[in-house]
Amino acid sequence: MSYKNSRAEFLSLAGFLICAILVLTNGFSSRIWAQNEEIEVYEKIEPIGEVLAEILDNYVYESDLDKAVESALIGIMSSLDRNSSFISLENYQTMREDTQGEFDGIGIRIRYDDSGNIIVFQTVPGAPAAKAGIKSGDHIVAVDDVNIQEDIADTSSSNQALTIVSERIKGPRGTTVKITVSRETGTDGDSRLMDIDVKRGKIPLNSLLETRLLDNGVVYVRISDFKNNTASDLKKVFKKFEKEGYSSVVLDLRWNPGGLLSASREVCELFLPKNSLVTYTRGRKEEDGQYRDDMKLFTQKNPVVPEGTPVLVLVSRGSASSSEIVTGALQYHQRAIVLGEKTFGKGSVQTVIPLNRPEGSALRLTTALYYTPADVTIDQVGILPDVPVEMDMDAQRALNAQMNLSMNAGEEFINKQNHGPATGNTEGEGDEELVNDVVLDKAIEIIRESPTFDSMIEKYHRDVSETQKMASDDLRDQKVR
Repeated sequence: MSYKNSRAEFLSLAGFLICAILVLTNGFSSRIWAQNEEIEVYEKIEPIGEVLAEILDNYVYESDLDKAVESALIGIMSSLDRNSSFISLENYQTMREDTQGEFDGIGIRIRYDDSGNIIVFQTVPGAPAAKAGIKSGDHIVAVDDVNIQEDIADTSSSNQALTIVSERIKGPRGTTVKITVSRETGTDGDSRLMDIDVKRGKIPLNSLLETRLLDNGVVYVRISDFKNNTASDLKKVFKKFEKEGYSSVVLDLRWNPGGLLSASREVCELFLPKNSLVTYTRGRKEEDGQYRDDMKLFTQKNPVVPEGTPVLVLVSRGSASSSEIVTGALQYHQRAIVLGEKTFGKGSVQTVIPLNRPEGSALRLTTALYYTPADVTIDQVGILPDVPVEMDMDAQRALNAQMNLSMNAGEEFINKQNHGPATGNTEGEGDEELVNDVVLDKAIEIIRESPTFDSMIEKYHRDVSETQKMASDDLRDQKVR
């Protein structure tokens, strides 16, 4: 690479970084020049250019400036808050596929466990991973012989680490990936390494993980996240069970990290009267006292679930974002009893801003906070349940493993997952000890004992001033990462 070409590339990329920072400061050059007496932006970012120049002049190896610029953008975004980030071309494509409902891969959900291992939290029923023998609870040690812990050693956040692992696992349909996992072999903590070859395929991302009609006419639906098709698929479920005469609904939003804001409103439309407030947003406060992005979302359709039908929502500390919007709206309007744990507390809105360079990339920028109909933002504090039901993380992981194992007999068991006594099961899978889904169990107990939804509300509903509280000013000012 010639020195002149390097210099030209440097100037081009430095200019791009300047433009990116102007975007992040929420303005264009005219706005910056108008404030140059207070904020000398170009002087502030001059060190970036100096660093790149030093790299070009003195770095012992030929430098990859594209990688350097991308790393700079990652650093800029990660300095803002825990939800703002730079999105690479690959991740941007993945994000768009995810909201649309399908992607190329092997069909697993991964997360960290309490020991810092990346584990398979769930497998998609019928997907290549499940067919190849990968199981919930497996620790991922390597992907195509690349050690995972070494691969993510320099990452700045858990989300970034999980993204790196996900990207290694994903790939075009028809190609094969080798997953090395560590699997416990017994109760004494022993484990063994296994190499599992998985042929990638098209993975449907159905956000309805389980739909079934339990005893006493209880419709049970577990939602993984909120996609474009979530509300329409859920509507079909209610129409199907309407013919069988369902009498109540349990909406399971545990472990649901959120998704599309529009989808949360569409799900609320299935339960709430037309013109009910679901949420509203507030962006940065301007000098005139007005807020940017002051948007209100109201239901626009008549409900599908008949008025007076008991609705219970199950939540956990993993319920976040759009799942909290649905929970907060149904709880506020007294359309549901909420059971479980305090939710995660992600009350911020991210806007995806496509970038021209690097080509196909984007920014995910926090631009507003959302508020529940109770006029509070629950960012960083979460929503409290009407009926607290605790279930520690070990029990939750064991329950997820049990539910996944119960589907190994075939795809026809997707909607017959083993929740323990709550679903009429009396034994675990194989040698596993039976795990009782105590949250679902409590929901069914409440439904059985309450003759009407009004009596249920009277007995169990807590005032929203207790369950939906505004974060303190100090907490809201913090940029938790």
